[in-house]
Amino acid sequence: MNDLANSSLLEYLSDHLHVPVSEIQLKPFKGGFSNLTFGLEALGKKWVLRRPPLGKKISKAHDMAREFRILEALERAGYQKIPKPILCCEDESIWDAPFFIMEHVEGPILRNKMPEGLHLSPHFFKQLSAKSLDVLLELHQLELEKSGLGNLGKPEGFVARQVHGWADRYSKAETEEILDMNHLAAWLQDHIPIEEHIGFIHNDFKYDNLVLSNFEQPEIKAVLDWEMATVGDPLMDLGTVLAYWAEANDPEILKMFNLSYAEGNFTRAEVIEYYAQKSALNLDNIHFYYAFGLFKVGVIAQQIYQRHVQGFAPDPRFAALIHVVKACGKLAVQSILTHRI
Repeated sequence: MNDLANSSLLEYLSDHLHVPVSEIQLKPFKGGFSNLTFGLEALGKKWVLRRPPLGKKISKAHDMAREFRILEALERAGYQKIPKPILCCEDESIWDAPFFIMEHVEGPILRNKMPEGLHLSPHFFKQLSAKSLDVLLELHQLELEKSGLGNLGKPEGFVARQVHGWADRYSKAETEEILDMNHLAAWLQDHIPIEEHIGFIHNDFKYDNLVLSNFEQPEIKAVLDWEMATVGDPLMDLGTVLAYWAEANDPEILKMFNLSYAEGNFTRAEVIEYYAQKSALNLDNIHFYYAFGLFKVGVIAQQIYQRHVQGFAPDPRFAALIHVVKACGKLAVQSILTHRI
C-alpha cells in the first residue's frame, strides 16, 4: 500500500479511475507553500491530485471544489491552457479533506532557480516574458457572460474588499511589529482607486505556475494553481505579477518566488509597458496595484510564518518567511515614496 494513501482513498481512486488498487502510485511534488500536489500513476496513465494542506481549516484559498469548478468553467468557455478537470471528491471521510484530480500536462516547469545542468539564454527569457504576459492578457480579456465565468466572482467593490480583507488578515497573523507593513496597510486603505475594471483574473500568476513546451522555444501549454482565480479587477492581478517579478537588484529573499531576475527577462517597467500596449485599461495608477501586490505577498508569507511559529508548519523553509514580509513592506513603501517600480 502507498504510504501516502489510506485504504479509503485507494479504493475511491480504483473505482473512479478504473484501475487496480495494487497499481496506484501517489508521489508528492516538491516545492510550493500552499495546497499539496501529488503525481498519480496507474497502468501507464498519469494524473495530478490536489488537496489542502494537512491539518489546516479549509479557507477559500484551499477550496478544492471551487478550484475544480473554475477549471470546469474555463473548459466550458473554450479556454485551452488548463489541465482538464477529471473528478472532484468533497467527501472528507475519504482522505480527511476534499480533493480533486486533473489531467497531467507533460512539460517542464520553471522554478525559482536555473534548472540543473542548463543555462537558459537571455533570448529564452525575453520570449518567455512576452509569452507569459500574452497568456495573462488573454485571461483578462475572456468573455464573461455567455461563458458563465462571470458567475465566479463579485467584481463590484472588488478592490476595496481585497485591500480591507488582506489588511485584516495581516493584523490577525502579525507576530511582531513591522512598521513598513503597518504603514502600507494604512496607505492602501486611504488610496483605493475610484475607477474599477472587470475581468477574469488568476491571482497567482508567475513562472512556476506555467507548464512549458520545452526549454528551447518556450510555448505555454497550461496554467496551474487556479484556487485564487475569480472575477475582479485585472490590474490587481497585474500588481501581483509585478510583486512576484523579481529583478536582479532586488533583495535576494524576494527571488525565491520567480526566475524573472535572470538575464533577458523584462524589467517590471517593461512588463507594464508591454501590458499597456495590448490592453485598453488605464495604467496611470499602477503604483497602487504594485504596492498592493507586494502587501499581499507579504501577508501570505506572514500567515505561513505564523503557522510555523505556532508549530503547525514545521518545514524549515518557513522560518525565513519573516524576511520576505519585511522585504515586501520595505520595497512597497520605497515605491510609494519614489513612484518607481
